[in-house]
Amino acid sequence: MDYTNKLHVVYDDNLLGLGGKNFHYLFSYEQGGPESFKINGKEWLYRGPRPTFWRATTDNDRGNGFNVRSAQWLAGDYAMPCTKITLKVDDKDKKLPLAPETNRYSNHEYAKKVKITFTYQTVTVPATTVKVSYTVKPSGKIKVKVHYTGQEGLPGLPVLGWRMIMPTAADSFDYEGLSGETYPDRMMGGIEGTYHVDGLPVTPYLVPQENGMHMATKWVQVNRSTTLNNVDQNPAPFCLRFAAPKKGTLNFSCLPYTSEELENATHPEELPAAHRTVLVIAGKVRGVGGIDSWGADVEERYHIDATVDHEFSFRIIPWQQGL
Repeated sequence: MDYTNKLHVVYDDNLLGLGGKNFHYLFSYEQGGPESFKINGKEWLYRGPRPTFWRATTDNDRGNGFNVRSAQWLAGDYAMPCTKITLKVDDKDKKLPLAPETNRYSNHEYAKKVKITFTYQTVTVPATTVKVSYTVKPSGKIKVKVHYTGQEGLPGLPVLGWRMIMPTAADSFDYEGLSGETYPDRMMGGIEGTYHVDGLPVTPYLVPQENGMHMATKWVQVNRSTTLNNVDQNPAPFCLRFAAPKKGTLNFSCLPYTSEELENATHPEELPAAHRTVLVIAGKVRGVGGIDSWGADVEERYHIDATVDHEFSFRIIPWQQGL
């Protein structure tokens, strides 16, 4: 079988498996999302990726009460039921194969392209939906598309993104975009270029808060050399790249903590030891303000309106492939 031309498709009782040369992906119907991204024998998922709506609040957010007005988006990050799963194989709609229907399939099912879409319902009041689709090609490349449906009555969003938690802390990351930490209202000092960042640095604020965002990025590559596999002793460094659409950019943060972990700490020593890599690909990011910390809101143009639709996409590219 020539894996460069076809995807190996496995219809399991509660999983969709997609494989090719040097990669195998699992999508869970029960969990409502990706369960495993294994590339060249290395696992990239510790927790299944999900949409994310919360960024840790800043001093300015707390000063103007944004953390109170939009608090339900924090709950939205904790609980997000998947209400619908749809599947397309070679651009044709396919009924989701469940047991005992899966007994009809062999281990010799192939396709040129597979798209699986998960619909999530927010726990906000009122509720709305977010769809995340994964389109997989025989090369192992994945196109991820996130669509948020606007809903009247919802407060402004802190961020609209896609969060992936990796099993171990990254050694470093590389990216092409603006230098340093940037936000929608803090981009003027950024210089375009290609940058290497050692470790997963966290800005040492007196009170841990939002940090580490990079705007207007063409691609980011996460570099690791450790796994959770006890048999995998002293593995060679390996990496995974996330690229913007061919006509566009992406925003990202790459930290050792989730926004909730940052939110829960009142001093840096309260943060847990760094064990994971938390990558957020953000379609929309609220400004961080900085006008003052006593009540001034972020300028209106740097808000994220939750009452209108938003959509963004990016590509996941196995390390050995070009853009």
